[in-house]
Amino acid sequence: MRIFAISCSMCSTADQTRDDGYVLSFDPDRLDVAMIWMQLRDEYWSPKIRRDIVEKAIAGSVVAGVYLKPGEQVGYTRVVTDKACFAWVCDIFVLEAHRGKGLAKWMVRSMHEHPEHLTIRKWVLGTRSAHEVYRACGYSGLAKPEMWMERVLPPESWQE
Repeated sequence: MRIFAISCSMCSTADQTRDDGYVLSFDPDRLDVAMIWMQLRDEYWSPKIRRDIVEKAIAGSVVAGVYLKPGEQVGYTRVVTDKACFAWVCDIFVLEAHRGKGLAKWMVRSMHEHPEHLTIRKWVLGTRSAHEVYRACGYSGLAKPEMWMERVLPPESWQE
């Protein structure tokens, strides 16, 4: 698959265009926030998430969208990172009609190759069903799961 670079003064890296017409952009101003919110509120990891929470998450993350034509967003991911050592890839989705075309892998690999992410030594993500997709991007189970903990707030703190 050939990638063409197109300069973008609004974003930190160039847009990428595949031969099949899909475009990946890191420009947060291109995101269809309403569509992202509607998709995320139906996902198993963020059921009924409030729009203001989605907007705040976008503002505090490195984001990427995939588009088929101008204004038609078909995929999204974001990375929460210090841009030096650690990154969490989250909220990855591709609309159903566009799945099976390698778009999720493309988004994740593009995040890895982002110029501000080249020194990050620990990348994590969570998935219930797409382990093979992310294995193809270099992910594996936690090497030391006994070292990881989490704190989860009750849904009423972030749901509609």
